[in-house]
Amino acid sequence: MDKVKVGITGQSGFLGTHLYNILGLYPEEFERIPFEDNYFTDNDQLTHFIRKCDVVVHLAAMNRHNDPEVIYKTNIGLVEKLINALDTVGNKPHVLFSSSIQEERDNMYGKSKREGRRMLAYWGKTNKAIFSGIVFPNLFGPFGEPFYNSFIATFSYQLTHEQEPHIETDASIPLLYVNEAVKTIISVIRQKSSGDKIEIPHSGEYLVSDILDLLKVYKKEYFENGHIPALNNVFEINLFNTFRSFIDHRSHNPVNLKLNTDNRGSFVETVRTHLGGQFSFSTTIPGITRGNHLHTRKIERFAVIKGKAVIKMRRIGTQEVYKFKLDGSVPSFVDMPVWYTHNITNVGNDDLYTIFWVNEFFDPDDPDTYYEEV
Repeated sequence: MDKVKVGITGQSGFLGTHLYNILGLYPEEFERIPFEDNYFTDNDQLTHFIRKCDVVVHLAAMNRHNDPEVIYKTNIGLVEKLINALDTVGNKPHVLFSSSIQEERDNMYGKSKREGRRMLAYWGKTNKAIFSGIVFPNLFGPFGEPFYNSFIATFSYQLTHEQEPHIETDASIPLLYVNEAVKTIISVIRQKSSGDKIEIPHSGEYLVSDILDLLKVYKKEYFENGHIPALNNVFEINLFNTFRSFIDHRSHNPVNLKLNTDNRGSFVETVRTHLGGQFSFSTTIPGITRGNHLHTRKIERFAVIKGKAVIKMRRIGTQEVYKFKLDGSVPSFVDMPVWYTHNITNVGNDDLYTIFWVNEFFDPDDPDTYYEEV
């Protein structure tokens, strides 16, 4: 079966980054066609990009600006450029457009999304092409841009950077985790679903104040004390992983554990958690590396209790590698963020003893473990 060639305008944005990375987990099914924002200022580049695509997912848009008219004109202008390039190329890729529930609100961003979706729907009908106009609720997830993408991103950043969040309006907000949004897009691509307005339901609706209360618990329990907090459902796990993504790894890791020593020997608590999960113990001989994989949902801790190790991790799609030295003489741990490939290497002369904890049992049918070299 030929791979489906997928291009994403706005590839470097919040939803675009997650879609691009998750498509990369299925290399036998999808080929990702790279996109750069400057293609919209160069018609030749834009048409060359579209010519390569079986599917174009149009995510590029401006969310915020001091002048609402700039938002409207920018977003409509991007749709017009996309349609012109589609007409120039002459091929008819499946076009998906990501819109927002703000379509129904009286603001220029919502108006631009509503009109942009209708413009592309008309293009699809006129050219007998597959068009999918997807309307999402408010999205949240790891690596969102604070003060831009989501109030959850803003609050998480503030709480992990010694700033105090403030609620402007305590409203009830319908929310959808970004991985769920990506799953929807991939399903639409696979099924070639056509529709001028495909409304995606939210997975939960919460008061802003309730979200902030949970995030404050995560700050106290996890960020300050190193405890894994109670996470009562999938939404709270997703919120916790979002919160963790804003922690500055350089200043936070590794986290030292309390070493209790008496005439009998030593005792160290490695994990305090309300979740249960799975504990594992490993020995690693000198020079050997374990890992080189990533998780998209799991919460995982590596605690070194004997020997010397270097833990490395790198966020997918970036080049920067974080390196942390751990020594069992001062027991310590590093928690693995989602979407960071990671490994651990014994750099000492003796066996390395490591305790691993993960919040869910290993399921060979759904391991959430994807190989990639750090």
